[in-house]
Amino acid sequence: MHYRPEQQALQISMHIFLDDLELALRERGHDKLYLCTKKEAAGANELVEAYLRDEFQLTLNGELRDFNFVGKEISDDLAAVWCYLEITDLPRLESLELRYSILMDTYDDQKNLASLERPGEEVGTLLFQKGNAVKKATF
Repeated sequence: MHYRPEQQALQISMHIFLDDLELALRERGHDKLYLCTKKEAAGANELVEAYLRDEFQLTLNGELRDFNFVGKEISDDLAAVWCYLEITDLPRLESLELRYSILMDTYDDQKNLASLERPGEEVGTLLFQKGNAVKKATF
């Protein structure tokens, strides 16, 4: 996650292995999506976006904020998908609460990392795992 004060935006890049994401979506009743291929199912973007909205939630400066799903693309090694999210109209970032439970229903031992970069500060990293999928930070 990169906070861009000049754009008043929090930009988020999320790297998820394709087979894991497809399995998580299959467990929710969505089979044969063929994500990031020429055979990608109609409506796949909407299903990915809905999954991310269920499992990745941000409260910024005490307010639950909705993100814009910018899109997705296959990683260079073809094994993962990059998902791009953005929260706009954010003139300052003073506090953050993040629920990051992606793939935790699919894998009991799933661990997620979130790195936050703000201008002039070191990158901070938060670790999320089942039973501990919500973290808070203040700046």
